[in-house]
Amino acid sequence: MTQATVRVPIGKVHGGVTQPQEDLLAVEEPLEIRLGSQSLSVTMRTPGDDFELAAGFLLAEGIVSSASQILHIANSELNIVVVELSAEVVIQPVQPQRSFMMTSACGLCGKASLQALEANRCPVLPPRRFNIDSHVIHRLPLELRQKQDVFESTGGLHAAALFNPDGELESLREDVGRHNAVDKLVGHALLSCRTPLRDSMMLVSGRASYELVQKALVAGIPVLAAVGAPSSLAVATAERCGMTLIGFLRDGRFNLYTGSL
Repeated sequence: MTQATVRVPIGKVHGGVTQPQEDLLAVEEPLEIRLGSQSLSVTMRTPGDDFELAAGFLLAEGIVSSASQILHIANSELNIVVVELSAEVVIQPVQPQRSFMMTSACGLCGKASLQALEANRCPVLPPRRFNIDSHVIHRLPLELRQKQDVFESTGGLHAAALFNPDGELESLREDVGRHNAVDKLVGHALLSCRTPLRDSMMLVSGRASYELVQKALVAGIPVLAAVGAPSSLAVATAERCGMTLIGFLRDGRFNLYTGSL
């Protein structure tokens, strides 16, 4: 079984003295997602929750819209996930220039053109019914950090989590890639038949880029908060689609870039 962490020998340097020790690292390995016999994506990720990662990726890319369209997910071999979809899902042949080849740091790097990016249109959210108090929001980063088990031991992973309006943690996923953590989180909700997530808020441990806003919008999430900064395209997209976007959520403060509480 592939592990999420691995121990490696290191030299620990204090001043001019080097001592042999071990360090615990987050694992980064490739995962290939196939639709039947057709290869769709290869992404660098932290092993674990691979079926959820595949499901979340398919939802974000608009290939599926509900759990009922996913008939079966299985490992054909190590680091390869094969998804079987229902007959109602029409799959266009993947052209070489359209295939998804992504690093752990990349969400949209696999898009071969601006036209491919434009194809991933973000849905406009319905009128909001999700309300959360600012005092509740302030305590969420600490809640996130306390539940990041692999980050606590390695310091090398991003996290994404869902919270309800009372600030209670619903689910959390970690990965070396920010977009993978979100795909795992959303994929878990999809396979649990909980999407769209109109009664949940998402918190991410890093910055809020366009691809994270896009993935959250497709999942129906009305509020996205980030510990770091949002990008200009993330703010513009959240504004256009009716999402509340929060940045720099830390140290008892945050910036409200779009929407309201």
